[in-house]
Amino acid sequence: MITRDARAFLDFARGCAPDFGPATAKAAFLVSPDGFARADESASDNRYMADAGGFDAARAGAQHRGLQAALSSVLPTLCFAGDPAAPDGLFPNNVFATAPGRLVVGRMRHPVRQREAGRNDIRGFFRDTLDYAETDLSTQPHPCELTGALVIDRARGLGFCGLSERCDEAGARLMHAAFGLRATLMFDLAPGEYHTNVVLAVLAGRAALVCPGGFAEPAAAEAIAALYAPHVAMLAPAEHAAFAGNAISASSGTAWMSAGAAAALSAASRDVLDGAGFDLRPVPLDAIEAAGGSLRCCVAEIY
Repeated sequence: MITRDARAFLDFARGCAPDFGPATAKAAFLVSPDGFARADESASDNRYMADAGGFDAARAGAQHRGLQAALSSVLPTLCFAGDPAAPDGLFPNNVFATAPGRLVVGRMRHPVRQREAGRNDIRGFFRDTLDYAETDLSTQPHPCELTGALVIDRARGLGFCGLSERCDEAGARLMHAAFGLRATLMFDLAPGEYHTNVVLAVLAGRAALVCPGGFAEPAAAEAIAALYAPHVAMLAPAEHAAFAGNAISASSGTAWMSAGAAAALSAASRDVLDGAGFDLRPVPLDAIEAAGGSLRCCVAEIY
C-alpha cells in the first residue's frame, strides 16, 4: 500500500514483522567531494546551504576521508572519485540506492545533479562487479531523489516519503515500486524543507529520530512516533537545525551523525538512543554541512 492516510498506514505497519530484509546495510559507498563548491541551482531550494564563502574544500575533503575511515570500522566502505562538474556529487544517496541484488537510480530535480545519474563507473560497479540488476528512474519526468526523499525501514519494508520540489507523488509511487516496499506513507514536508532524511531517521528498524517542525501536518510525525515508541526522540528545533535528524545506523548497535548534531542532542534524545541499544558515533562534518547536507546524505548503502 502507498497512502497519505497516516492512520491507515499505522494500522497496517503495526502488523508488519521485521522480516522483510536486513535492518542495516552490508556495505556502503561515498563519493569524494572533489571540486567542492556551492551549487547555486541546489541552493535555490536548500535553506541549509551556506554562502559560497562558507565552503572550505580542503577541510571538507579531510572530513570526508575521516568519515570513510570511521564507517570502515563497522562495515566495508568504498569511495568513488568525485567530479568537479558535479559539486553536489558527495551526496550520492539522493542518486543511487539499493535493494538486495538491485541498484536504483533516481531522478534529480536540478540539472546540475541530473548528470550524476549518468556515472558509468558507479553503474558499472553494481552491474559488472556485484551483478546487480538496475532500475533506472533517471529519465522519467518525476523527481524522486531516493533515500533523500524516502526514509526506509529495511527490516519491515516500510517507506516514509516527504513530498517537496525534490519528490512529487508520482515519484514517490515509482520509488515504492522500485524498492518493493510493503507500505509507504506520503506526507508533505514543511515549507523550506527539501528532503525527508533531514527531518527523520529510522535506525535499524527499531528507533526513530523525528523533527516535528519538518512536517507540514502533525499527523504523519505522530504516526511515525507511535510506530517506533518508546524508542523515539522528538527533536527540538535546535537539534533539527544541527542535522540531528540526518543520522544513520551503519550496524545494528551504532548510530552515526555529525559531531555538530551530536553536540546539539538533548539528554532526553541521548537517552532514547541508549535505551534502544545504540552507541552514538559522532563524526566531524561541519565543512561538509556547508553544502546543505550531513552524514546520512554522504552515505549510499549497499544491501
